[in-house]
Amino acid sequence: METLTAEHYQEGQVLLIDKPLQWSSFQAVNKIKWSLKKHLGLKKIKVGHAGTLDPLATGLLIVCTGKFTKRIPELQGMIKEYTGTFHIGATTPSYDLETEIDATFPTDHITEELLYKTIAQFLGEIDQKPPVFSAIKKDGKRLYEHARKGEEVEIAARKTVIHEFEITRIALPEVDFRVVCSKGTYIRSLAYDYGVALQSGAHLTALRRTKIGDYSVKNAMIVTDFEESVTPQ
Repeated sequence: METLTAEHYQEGQVLLIDKPLQWSSFQAVNKIKWSLKKHLGLKKIKVGHAGTLDPLATGLLIVCTGKFTKRIPELQGMIKEYTGTFHIGATTPSYDLETEIDATFPTDHITEELLYKTIAQFLGEIDQKPPVFSAIKKDGKRLYEHARKGEEVEIAARKTVIHEFEITRIALPEVDFRVVCSKGTYIRSLAYDYGVALQSGAHLTALRRTKIGDYSVKNAMIVTDFEESVTPQ
């Protein structure tokens, strides 16, 4: 493997990072930036990511350096693949494990057949409301700021496309899934809406981004391995 120099990173690199649980995408980018500055003696270098992953999600984060930061919008527009787990029969305000369960619902009527059949409602172009616990801005504030203050906010639905949606394991209340979707899709909202469609409730308990376009998490490295790969100059 070619040793990359400061010039290589300034000219532009696309780095595939496997983001760990509990890290924000911002933290991962900062760690990479710090590592490049420290080991390569760079005073300044542009580093950015192509698509945020929530702290409670793991998986593929594309990080661009130098001149390749101009490619971020193009990379953000690529379709994405996720795998994860829904918990059926309960909801949380954030639609994931960031907040406590706020309501429980009946699940006695939920059969394997119903779980598979309900998927069809979500294939193709759908209208999806982002979670109230998200970074989207409304009235000059991020939605999660409104949510944490207990403020009611009307959120407009957005068009998104679900290209593929399959159930890969059923062990109620847990259901594992794989989804291929367009930019701007919230898997947390998909979990919530799927629960409603089942005449029950659901929230997301695990999420991993496995692909962005043709880029796969199989070819990604963890941040500590990246740090070790940067040769001091």
